[in-house]
Amino acid sequence: MILNIQVDSRKVKKGDTFIAIRGEIRNGHDYIESAIKNGASKLIVEEDRDYGIDYEVVEDTRQYLVDYLSNNYGKYIENLKIIGFTGTNGKTTSAYLLHKALNKLNIKTAYIGTIGFYIDKKQENLSNTTPDLLDLYELLLKSYEQGCKYVCMEVSSQAISYGRVEGFKFDYAIFTNLTQDHLDYHKTMENYANAKQQLFKKLKQNGVAIVNYDDPHKDIYLLPENNNVTYGFNGGTYKVEECIMNNLGTKITYSHNNSKQHLISKLIGKYNVYNLLSTIVVLDLIGISQDKITNLVPLLESPSGRMETIIYKNNSIIIDYAHTPDAMEKIITTIKEVTKGNIYTVFGCTGDRDRTKRPIMMQIATTLSKKVIVTNDDLHFEDPSQIVEDMLKENKNENYEVILDRRKAIEKGISMLNEGDSLLILGKGHEEYMIIKDQKILFKDFNVVHDIINSERELIK
Repeated sequence: MILNIQVDSRKVKKGDTFIAIRGEIRNGHDYIESAIKNGASKLIVEEDRDYGIDYEVVEDTRQYLVDYLSNNYGKYIENLKIIGFTGTNGKTTSAYLLHKALNKLNIKTAYIGTIGFYIDKKQENLSNTTPDLLDLYELLLKSYEQGCKYVCMEVSSQAISYGRVEGFKFDYAIFTNLTQDHLDYHKTMENYANAKQQLFKKLKQNGVAIVNYDDPHKDIYLLPENNNVTYGFNGGTYKVEECIMNNLGTKITYSHNNSKQHLISKLIGKYNVYNLLSTIVVLDLIGISQDKITNLVPLLESPSGRMETIIYKNNSIIIDYAHTPDAMEKIITTIKEVTKGNIYTVFGCTGDRDRTKRPIMMQIATTLSKKVIVTNDDLHFEDPSQIVEDMLKENKNENYEVILDRRKAIEKGISMLNEGDSLLILGKGHEEYMIIKDQKILFKDFNVVHDIINSERELIK
């Protein structure tokens, strides 16, 4: 299904209508000339003047886009069951696990989120966790055309604030947790929490809100007008009674409707039990039998860059996307529980983002690790020395070293490993680029680790 409208002048083709939206950073009215040059046959604008081609003046071009898409394509989208995941951590893994589970049950399901757009397999990378409204419609229409019944979609707080999911109604809304992140944008935790709450006001009449019972912010998302289901360790509609973990996986016992169920999962860590529980809840709600769920759970694996493990000389090298204080503490704590030797951590903090979390993350890393290698993450336009200065603010631990070159930092981390140790490389996970200013430089932690290990093997030969 080809859409003949565009909001990006660079994508305009001959005969398209260009909608000039006042966006998050840029004003579409500044790109009208470019759109016309690329072949636009009509303009939707907020400013009345002579453009030299057919145009229509509206009060709000973004609202025009919302209404146009809903009126023309909403009937197709309504055929999809849309499941929205929001929360600081766990969105990607939770959405991906459910996407894989439904597909393994031969229920064709798409995934839209941080690691890309998937139908059966990866279709494309995405520039945002939740794409802008027009791009999102295109992905949903592709999902519909390819026979998907469900879509598992990450819904970020910024996407909600920017109106990227405006006009959509969700069949299920899932809240994973809320911890410090994105305060560079939201300014306060209250604003951050309330932005995510909007997802739970977008449920269909028979939709279900699925909320982490253990999160202290849960009441914000348990709206009285919704059909609410909860899950957790401390209580909930689905309550974990026992969780036994080793380096091979986790045994889980949970109770629901006065009966206990036993599961075995490859996933490690209490936080991954939360991620898995949201999948179990949805599968149960849509009528999948307990026997099928029990047989399915051992087959589910985390997505790329989420606790991705490489075994090296009886040591573990773990690559993970953890980039918030909460996520960092959880993964290091989890790996400590299954590591006989020492924990080493390589990480940096993203430039041009929340500066207040940097010293917190450094404190967590140096407290929980034998040694920390501080390195670069995506710098964007920020000076790396400023990032490191923020990270070291009020730091009293001395078990760290600064190596800004991320490859050399990873090399150093690998060189420190002895029998039974673990090296955590955190912050970028699945990402395939380092972003420095306006440049994307190819760099994937997983590939770099393998390159270093293979180079060492060649030297030994």
